[in-house]
Amino acid sequence: MSLAGFLILVPLLAGLKLLFVRSDGLRQWTVVVATVLLAAGSIALTAGWFPGRLEIPHLGGEVAGAAMLILEVAMGLYIAWVGIRRRRPLIVILMLVQLLPMLGWELHNSRELHAGSNLVIDRLAAIMALINGIVGGSICLYALGYMREFHSAHHPECRDRRPFFFCLLFVFLGAMYGIVFSNNLIWLYFFWEVTTLCSFLLIGYRQDKESTDNALRALAYNLIGGTAFAGAIILFFKGSGSIELSVLIKSIPAVALAPAALLSFAGITKAAQFPFSRWLLGAMVAPTPVSALLHSSTMVKAGVYLVIRLAPVLQGNRIGIIVALIGALSFATASFAAVCTSDAKKVLAYSTIANLGLIILCGGIGTHEAVWAGVLLIVFHAVAKCLLFLCVGVVEHKLHSRDIERMSGLILSMPRLSIMIQIGIAGMFLAPFGMLIGKWAVLKAVVDTYPAIMLFVVFGSAPTLFFWMKWMGKLLEVTKPIVNVEKGIGRGEWFALSLLTAITALTCILFPLISTHLVEPYVIGVYGQSGRLAHGNFVIMTIMFAMVALFPLSFFNYGRRVKVLDPFLCGMDATKVSRFADTAGNVQEVQMGNYYLKETLNEPRLFRIGVASGVALSVLLFAFLLLP
Repeated sequence: MSLAGFLILVPLLAGLKLLFVRSDGLRQWTVVVATVLLAAGSIALTAGWFPGRLEIPHLGGEVAGAAMLILEVAMGLYIAWVGIRRRRPLIVILMLVQLLPMLGWELHNSRELHAGSNLVIDRLAAIMALINGIVGGSICLYALGYMREFHSAHHPECRDRRPFFFCLLFVFLGAMYGIVFSNNLIWLYFFWEVTTLCSFLLIGYRQDKESTDNALRALAYNLIGGTAFAGAIILFFKGSGSIELSVLIKSIPAVALAPAALLSFAGITKAAQFPFSRWLLGAMVAPTPVSALLHSSTMVKAGVYLVIRLAPVLQGNRIGIIVALIGALSFATASFAAVCTSDAKKVLAYSTIANLGLIILCGGIGTHEAVWAGVLLIVFHAVAKCLLFLCVGVVEHKLHSRDIERMSGLILSMPRLSIMIQIGIAGMFLAPFGMLIGKWAVLKAVVDTYPAIMLFVVFGSAPTLFFWMKWMGKLLEVTKPIVNVEKGIGRGEWFALSLLTAITALTCILFPLISTHLVEPYVIGVYGQSGRLAHGNFVIMTIMFAMVALFPLSFFNYGRRVKVLDPFLCGMDATKVSRFADTAGNVQEVQMGNYYLKETLNEPRLFRIGVASGVALSVLLFAFLLLP
């Protein structure tokens, strides 16, 4: 068996086993062993134990194809049944619109539907596999302790379905491996739909009305993209006689552009870009491991991965411009919307939509510089955002709130976790961490191609500084003595958080190596040239990182070394607990809070603007397909 086949099958088999495991001990060992195997296999793949491009022509063959067809029909019928049961006719219609034509087309052309290479491994697939294996595996380890506490201490009213939950996690990871390795478009479509079904079931895990409604919304939105995906496969086969993604990317525009536009639209829905962003915000109702899985290492990354793959086809044409504009619009709108909320998970969700928009923008531009920047953004965003989601999950359990304003003084109440959150936040916006480098590269690519889009990047980047600094400042704010509440966090949770913290830091330190040995070879293989930073910039980045690294180190023993005193209030102190006497002699308590500019920016209005603009651009995208 090839390494690609191993990485696809191991999580699927582990998920099948976990479905029948009721013992906590056996579940823990199964998750740990499966995670270690996935991480080891992904590292081996990324370490270069394969040529620059490895094609696997015969893996699975006709047997795998027949099995996928049967499972595809079964999933389609189940989703249609869900739509009927929940009285959601749109879900039924969308499912039948893609299932029936795909089924009829596959049966009618079964003798001709053969790919020269069903699976292909290149540097981009290796990068995505590494993210899936290590980041996704860390989420599974974290989920062991989190889900135990989720049911026992925080949601005893929720039916304990952990065997089903962990089964879905690993099936999800297996499907994601299938997406990044598949060159056969029918295989890619199958794994794409598996992630859609798994996300629906995971978001609705709690089975209450709010969870169910948001799960159904996510299902409907992703089925819209799935319908476009199915249409793209049929259309490309009709024009070329091929079902290979690699052939599509190298085809002439007359053959490739329309299927690429439909596939890009599918990627935009999966990546939760406007006007389809609401499903990702609704996914926050799910347990924290689900939010981390959907927002960082899988699901949404499938969408941007596909658009980055299609970048050579989109370069320099009107379809590419529309895709780039949808990404730019999502980046700017979501960045401003993130300023308006104090819900930590919602801030992370809006930030995810924004940063994925930046990657979609790179794919729409399609130049070698843009693709280089887009791949780097995928890497940095995956590790830092996953770390932040998992940290917020622990904070929510300990403080019974995910409100950023409730995180005041977290540096004393949860010092280790606070440092991890600071590193994650720094990874998202602070120089010389990777996201800022990626944004600089995106700005350079935009200026060189479509300068007008530069306004979206500039004005979208400004509010990111605002909402990240507000959060970081709240963690360090100390106005009164605070009790440490960090005890009781499980070993699995600490291990996953520590691993992701180390990976976030190492990814930034080893950025030149990641770029030189993984990203640049892929871009050069596609374009013959690649973007890169000059040697002098690497030196400056290293010096800056060394200086920034000293900052969190000073807080490791903060609680023992620093004596917290009551603030001096200009002689008006009333007691020693941060209270003062106002001009009327009334005792008031000192309160410190962030600005959220809810009246000025107005989150609902921003969202409506984003949806309306996204709908207009999507209509324009399909209009361009019909124009000669």
